[in-house]
Amino acid sequence: MRTKFLPAIALLFAPTLAQADVSGVPRIRDGDQIQIGSTRIRLGGIDAPSADQLCLNNSGERWTCGVAARDELMKYVGDKSWTCHQRQAADRRGRIVARCEVDGEDIQRWLVKSGWALSYTRFSHDYDADEKAAREAKAGMWQGAFIAPWDWRIRNKKTAILGAAKAPPNAHAILLASASGSVAPSPDCTIKGNVNGSGECIYHTPASRWYAQIRMTISKGTRWFCSKEDAEAAGCRETRR
Repeated sequence: MRTKFLPAIALLFAPTLAQADVSGVPRIRDGDQIQIGSTRIRLGGIDAPSADQLCLNNSGERWTCGVAARDELMKYVGDKSWTCHQRQAADRRGRIVARCEVDGEDIQRWLVKSGWALSYTRFSHDYDADEKAAREAKAGMWQGAFIAPWDWRIRNKKTAILGAAKAPPNAHAILLASASGSVAPSPDCTIKGNVNGSGECIYHTPASRWYAQIRMTISKGTRWFCSKEDAEAAGCRETRR
């Protein structure tokens, strides 16, 4: 009889376990990805630019909007304790999908309303009104020109260019590029990161001995950083030469 009822008990409690809350001060990976302890969390209902996504400002100059989205989130609530309410089991990358709050404030709503993320309408319409408010206020990315993060990830050349600024003729080529490409994304982001033969990430400042010899090629895992702190947060160490 004990064996007979075990499966029923397991099914009864499985949804409860899947919806468990996760709390703590997070490590912020991207504008929509954090880690609390050993739990990796994807902020549900929104889509923010990846750290190496580029946007254009209202003067047509490119800037690292993905870095800005992450850094603005860190400045706003990065050092506070978060509570994340799990909405579904882990995704294919092992991250749980959750709605997170700090001091009762919905963080996803703040990100979208501040212009650092879009409402991810493929999965949810919870933040559509907040995106409309950000667009009208020309907040965050909306002040210039950009493409949706989901289109940037698949390099969709037919995607619409969003934002308030009139995009230059070559906007698609710029916006579909990456901060990990051959040219530094901005004069403030000139630290080179590369992967050595042992699979270790090393970063080189312009004063480093081998800086000029390092060719920045996305396929080889190279990446630009805006500061030593950014490089170390990504798991890289400074070159010893």
